[in-house]
Amino acid sequence: MGNKSFVWVALLSLAAAACSSSPNSGTATSASATTSGTITASVSQATTTSAAKTDLRPLIPTPSNTTRTDGPDPVHDDGIRLHFLVNGSPADVMDGYKSALQSKSWTVTVQSSTGGGGGGGATYTGTNAGAYGVFSGGGYGGTTDVDACVWPVQPANPNCGHHG
Repeated sequence: MGNKSFVWVALLSLAAAACSSSPNSGTATSASATTSGTITASVSQATTTSAAKTDLRPLIPTPSNTTRTDGPDPVHDDGIRLHFLVNGSPADVMDGYKSALQSKSWTVTVQSSTGGGGGGGATYTGTNAGAYGVFSGGGYGGTTDVDACVWPVQPANPNCGHHG
């Protein structure tokens, strides 16, 4: 208790000294502070203005047959991006990835799906509680690149970009 009183007296003295400054350099002012009794104050823990960042990585499943994972890398609006290089045809990989997303409680919407001639891919968007995700995959033959971006809430611009 004694240390808190000392701190408050010191703060009051500094405040009084700061308030006693004169805007005219030729004018002298003075201030004195007299304290008596005990000052009791409750101190609350400071909070930040932004919410604690959500751990988004557990929301992104790793596709089956992944040979390399890059990330997570930060993207705009507190999101993250992961890139997966996957062994498998784009149609098979993205069909399997849609199921993997759904098993992690994502509500998935197919935005586009292409295929044919040994190539193809798909783009899905989804929501998981308050989180929003964009999952794009494509490739040719037996190799597929999958980019997965997740944000704590749907961003104004859900452009995930692509792994380069």
